[in-house]
Amino acid sequence: MTSFDLNCRACPRLAGFLDEVRVAHPGYHARPVAPFGDADPWLLIVGLAPGMHGANRSGRPFTGDHAGILLYETLHAYGFASQPTSVSTDDGLQLHGCRITNAVKCLPPANKPETAEIRQCNHYLANEIVALPNDLAILALGSVAHTAVLMALGLKAKSHTFGHGAVHALDDGRTLYDSYHCSRYNTNTRRLTPDMFRAVFARIRADKER
Repeated sequence: MTSFDLNCRACPRLAGFLDEVRVAHPGYHARPVAPFGDADPWLLIVGLAPGMHGANRSGRPFTGDHAGILLYETLHAYGFASQPTSVSTDDGLQLHGCRITNAVKCLPPANKPETAEIRQCNHYLANEIVALPNDLAILALGSVAHTAVLMALGLKAKSHTFGHGAVHALDDGRTLYDSYHCSRYNTNTRRLTPDMFRAVFARIRADKER
């Protein structure tokens, strides 16, 4: 299995939905979205899935929608990004020591992938992680991403409970960090504030520098 396949149509519901999206929005990427960032990262950020008018439109994770605003601002503030905004795939943005991917590579209806789709797509995430160093730091944005990372590593969800700010030392030497997803809903309702989000990145940086 490869770590990414731009032509994957393994999930019938998602493939059919993307066919409809391409008709409604001819200029959109509307295909599986590839990981973006450093080719040899020490931090892997795992989101949920492409947003309709974000990554699904632009072809880059967290680019073009509300969720990407706080993410890229924070990445820049902590030295992971060359600029604080991500506008399009040709904007010159570079990530340093960091890569961003999604638990599910295709846009799901209502941005809610089904359990079977998360499982079907999980081998891509598993292969992404296996190809990276054993001391990799992984940041899961939301409980679905958290569960997908554990699934990719063959670990039981009950052994590591999701919680914002939680840190899980995994048996293989990797470390899993949790944050609430930087979605419009979470930031508008103040479930996730910029300070809460930055605190997670501060902890990741501090752990790396020990």
